[in-house]
Amino acid sequence: MGSLVATMVAATPFLFYLYEYVPDEQEWNTIFGTYKSEGYGSANVAFWVLSMKIIPLLLSLIWFFTCKHWWYHVLIIPITMFSFQCIGAINDDIVFMDEFQIIYLLPIMAIVFPSIYLIRARMFNKINDHDKTMEELEEEFMIKPKTVWGKVKQYF
Repeated sequence: MGSLVATMVAATPFLFYLYEYVPDEQEWNTIFGTYKSEGYGSANVAFWVLSMKIIPLLLSLIWFFTCKHWWYHVLIIPITMFSFQCIGAINDDIVFMDEFQIIYLLPIMAIVFPSIYLIRARMFNKINDHDKTMEELEEEFMIKPKTVWGKVKQYF
C-alpha cells in the first residue's frame, strides 16, 4: 500500500502535464466521447485549469488517508475547498470561479475547528492529571480503522 501511495505522489508532476496532450481546439474527440469547451474556448485550457484543481485535491486526500496524527481531521477543510474548486472548474457557467467559496466552507470549519480544539484541550487536561506523554495521548485519541474504506465510513 505504501508503494502505491508513493507512486501516486511521485506521479503528480506527470499527471499535471497531461493537459499538454490535449489539443488547443474547442472540440476534442476522444474514445470516451467528444468534449466541447464552451467557457474556456479551448479543451487544452479547460484541462489545464482542471489539473490545477485536481492535483492538490489528490495530494490532500493522500495526506488525509495516510496521516497518523490526531489533528488529521483539519485536512477536511482544504479537501472541501479543492472539491468546490473542481466543481467550479467543471461548471463552465461560473464567471468568477474562485470567489465566494469560503462561504460554503464556513459550516465545515465551524465543526472541524472546535472539534480539534476540544480534542487538544482534553489531551492537555490528561497530561496535567495523569503524567502521560504527548505520544501516548495521541495514540489514545486516534481512531484507527484498518482499511481505507473503514476510514471513509467513520465520517458517514
